Amino acid sequence: MNTTTQSTIPTSRMISLTRTVRFSINTPNDTGQTDAPPKSNTFAAWPPNAGLGRHYGLDVTCVGPIDPVTGYFMNISRIDEAARLHAIPLVGQAASEAPRDCPTTLLKPIFQALYQRLDQTVQRISLRLSPFLRFQRIETGTPDMPSNATTLISHQFEFAASHRLHCQSLSDEENAKLFGKCNRPNGHGHNYRVEVTVRHEPECSSPAPFDLITFERLVNEVVIERFDHTNLNVDCEEFRALNPSVENIATVCCSLLQQPLGDAAMPLHSVTVWETDKTSCTCHAVC
Repeated sequence: MNTTTQSTIPTSRMISLTRTVRFSINTPNDTGQTDAPPKSNTFAAWPPNAGLGRHYGLDVTCVGPIDPVTGYFMNISRIDEAARLHAIPLVGQAASEAPRDCPTTLLKPIFQALYQRLDQTVQRISLRLSPFLRFQRIETGTPDMPSNATTLISHQFEFAASHRLHCQSLSDEENAKLFGKCNRPNGHGHNYRVEVTVRHEPECSSPAPFDLITFERLVNEVVIERFDHTNLNVDCEEFRALNPSVENIATVCCSLLQQPLGDAAMPLHSVTVWETDKTSCTCHAVC
């Protein structure tokens, strides 16, 4: 006897689907298509790297409902095709004709090209110049109600430090029970990874290229040099009375960076701190 199982998933619910397209630009006149070999390892990149080529990643996020029959919102091959035919050539052209231009100038034409070819479902794109530097464009409106786009730039840093999880308001027994091995008196260390994200306005009346050198200098001066190779509990005033959990570290970094970056016309959006590859915390700036 045939039985039919009713789906418990509401197919009208809007979901977001993100596809990453990796590719290489290998020569000064490379558009990302010319003489590209067969697709044998698109996980790494296609077109693949040749010689000292440049490697990029493009994350495309689309938003829409799930099809009740197929279970798909969109076939990812459509995103791949749109990116490879209409976005990668824009990166190749810019790399050839204006290699020193700010990458934020590419975000709008890439977004528009994909938006038109993917049923106006694209909400976010992220162009990765390296595993540690990405440029994003986010639009949350609809074709009938367009919104102002947001451009975000995220850059990662690292510092090494030791800490002990210990709350002064709790007894030694309570701390040991709460934090376990992380409460041992001599502490332990981490290589903390810090991603700082700022807003940029490339489409304002007098746009200026993003100053990555100043951005790096400020983060280094304000956060990295302050905490690198320290015992956070002992050496850093910020954590003398504050338990240096990853949550508090992210919050302190965010508070320290907001004013200096704002003064440099780089409004802070958020700070994410990874304590390990499996544990991170994001703190958003106060508007």
